[in-house]
Amino acid sequence: MPESGPETWREGGFGLYVHWPFCEAKCPYCDFNSHVVRSIDQTRWADALSSEVRRYGEMTSGRILNSIYFGGGTPSLMEPATVQAVLDAAKEHWTWANDIEITLEANPRSVEVSKFEGFRDAGVNRVSMGIQSLRPDDLRRLGRLHDVGEAIVALETAKSVFERVNFDLIYARENQTLQGWEAELREALDLAADHLSLYQLTIEEGTMFWERAQRGQMKKLPDEDLAADMFLATQEITAKAGYAPYEVSNHAQPGAQSRHNLVYWRGGDYVGVGPGAHGRVTVNGTRHATEAWKMPGAWIEKAETGRADSVFDPLGTEDIMTEFVMMGLRLSEGISLARLAEISPKPLPAHKLTELQDLGLIWRERDLIGATTEGRLVLNGVISELLTN
Repeated sequence: MPESGPETWREGGFGLYVHWPFCEAKCPYCDFNSHVVRSIDQTRWADALSSEVRRYGEMTSGRILNSIYFGGGTPSLMEPATVQAVLDAAKEHWTWANDIEITLEANPRSVEVSKFEGFRDAGVNRVSMGIQSLRPDDLRRLGRLHDVGEAIVALETAKSVFERVNFDLIYARENQTLQGWEAELREALDLAADHLSLYQLTIEEGTMFWERAQRGQMKKLPDEDLAADMFLATQEITAKAGYAPYEVSNHAQPGAQSRHNLVYWRGGDYVGVGPGAHGRVTVNGTRHATEAWKMPGAWIEKAETGRADSVFDPLGTEDIMTEFVMMGLRLSEGISLARLAEISPKPLPAHKLTELQDLGLIWRERDLIGATTEGRLVLNGVISELLTN
């Protein structure tokens, strides 16, 4: 049955995700909905994205908007005027929180960096940069178009324009050693502003890396034990440097956590607009899963004729509970069992909680449970145990 009880999403907040699907080139590890095209009609896309924001705004009018996130693709290929148009639309039906976080993903390419002041003037107050590696050979293997020097210059430029800056790195790359990653991570911490996203390389089906792996061409990836050692070293080194690992792959100085991603992980509502964007929106007491048409051409035609959703489905209580557990256990703060009880009358199995705690994979403190550092290494297994009687 769809949810019709307490709207617990309010405890997680409310965000807007805007997907810009275009890139200069497709990276071999990327499984996001991104496309390379020769030219983009920025005005047409600004109008279409804005119309979808307004449509959702009418559905959810009067809410407090905590965060806006421009993801992709490569959103820094947008014109500042396109960003401005979307932000203006977001003001029409929602009240912005006093501390609203407005993030835009960017690449360290000079053509994009030159727009930073325009993005700031439009209202963006946080940038997340896709640097991915501080090693030249690995940048090439990852299909990145920038070099290390460009990355450092871009990062310093971003820090001079925006108060809040994140950048991404990928580890557990081919030929990478534990000592090599530790050295690179310390270099990253010396360059960092207030937030780092540190992702273990995964080979996703449908990517160029997946195709290479199927042909036996990626045999130099770290094995599971080495990858686990890299993860543990990442937690230890970042914590000592004052960047607490508040989520499996995200590390921040106090108060600098990504407010937008916390909406996801804390089970809040979020509107998703743009090709392939997903959302979770509660309307009239019922939480819905939303998904937009994936291909840019199909999406913009649908948006211009009134509605770009391909999915707008009510979620059952068990679905909502499963998502809450899966997302919340990624956070170091864990999840509230009391809130879980509001979502579903079916509790997590007590014997499983005890077993996992005895194994040192979860911790429990009053109303809260969470995964330990060791538990995060096998988080999918922990979640599976908790959701299976």
